[in-house]
Amino acid sequence: MDLEFRKQWDHYVKELYEKTYDGEKVIYWEVKFPFPLSNRDYVYVRDCREMAVDGRKIWVVLARSVSVPQCPERPGIIRVSSYKQSLVIESDGKAGSKVYMYYFDNPGGMIPSWLVNWAAKSGVPAFLKDIQKACQSYPKST
Repeated sequence: MDLEFRKQWDHYVKELYEKTYDGEKVIYWEVKFPFPLSNRDYVYVRDCREMAVDGRKIWVVLARSVSVPQCPERPGIIRVSSYKQSLVIESDGKAGSKVYMYYFDNPGGMIPSWLVNWAAKSGVPAFLKDIQKACQSYPKST
């Protein structure tokens, strides 16, 4: 949820910010893709709820793409217009968490099979390790 912290640990972030349009908080996120591919960008809304169930803390984050006229597509960047994420994080009551994530996006354009294979084999596991490191190093004062 902390966009400023995300910019520190996620080296794929090119641009990331939140603005309010018509009373709704909207996030713009540009993701760096490797050469020769075009970067992708997302415009989306999200909601986070914290719950207590039988003494356990559970966080639910829901996000989905939106179309906002004040945030038009940019030349040379492919807009990911179909994006949805559901994330549930449950504290184990000690020093760890259980995480469930459903994620879908249609990246658009032509994605070569070598990149799809790399993402499945190396990219996603490496990204999950990056998230784990980021969670462990997140400032406790926030």
